[in-house]
Amino acid sequence: MHRRTFLHTLGATLLAPSVACAMPRAGVSTSRKLSRVGLQLWSLREAAKADLDRTLGDIAAIGYKDVEMLMSLGNFGASPAQVRAMLDKHGLRAPSTHMGTRDLEQLDRALDEAAVIGHQYIFLANLPDEGRKSLDTFRAWADRLNRAGEIARKRGVWIGIHDELQDFVSFDGRVGYDVMMERLDPTLVRAQFDVANAVMGGKDPIPYLEKYGDRYWSFHIKDAQKLGVEKDLELGTGIVDLRGVLAHIKDIDSKLVYVEQETYPGAPIDSVRRDYEYISRLAF
Repeated sequence: MHRRTFLHTLGATLLAPSVACAMPRAGVSTSRKLSRVGLQLWSLREAAKADLDRTLGDIAAIGYKDVEMLMSLGNFGASPAQVRAMLDKHGLRAPSTHMGTRDLEQLDRALDEAAVIGHQYIFLANLPDEGRKSLDTFRAWADRLNRAGEIARKRGVWIGIHDELQDFVSFDGRVGYDVMMERLDPTLVRAQFDVANAVMGGKDPIPYLEKYGDRYWSFHIKDAQKLGVEKDLELGTGIVDLRGVLAHIKDIDSKLVYVEQETYPGAPIDSVRRDYEYISRLAF
């Protein structure tokens, strides 16, 4: 799972819009809270590499109910059966995982692993660089995901796509991510929306939630420093209107909502603990 710099500079006019507000947006209720919260395991990648079982126990102890695994990193050397045993031991479920392009090339093996661990979704974590060279390459990857989705649906699993900030590159006024979404068949492929990656790619996530809300079945909830800047922050400390984001998620109780944090002011475990405390209490 790569985190690569995409935007080198953005003019002051692009930085001017805000995607955050201290108060809820007009007409939005603030009486609801998340029914369950998950954590993307990338947030504790070093700890998981050292001791996956202990890390899953720490995640459960904080209060997270779900964890999104990392097939893309071989689940840190644990077999599918071992992962399932650890999840059961700590009272967690793993309804989804991230895969890399290599896993997509070995789709039958990936689907076998999903069956053991209990994944309902396998999300491609990141398009390769060659997939973002033109609108046609975005379309080609959408076609590839459609073919994979057709195979996966026969086994009761959804293939999905996760957005990275680099996906919001424009060609002649058209955004690569938008073109890919238009090409994907929603009966075969679902999308996971990383709200802060959109912000770091220079986009307000709210219009995307309004446009593609029926296509999003999973979410990465994280905060960002500012539009177009590749820097994530602990929840509630950046510019992302997290209350507005949650309020705009259609049928949120049936969706997968994961906290993710990639950089930290101190110990990663302390950050994801504060993230949980913030998001689990946030009324929207």
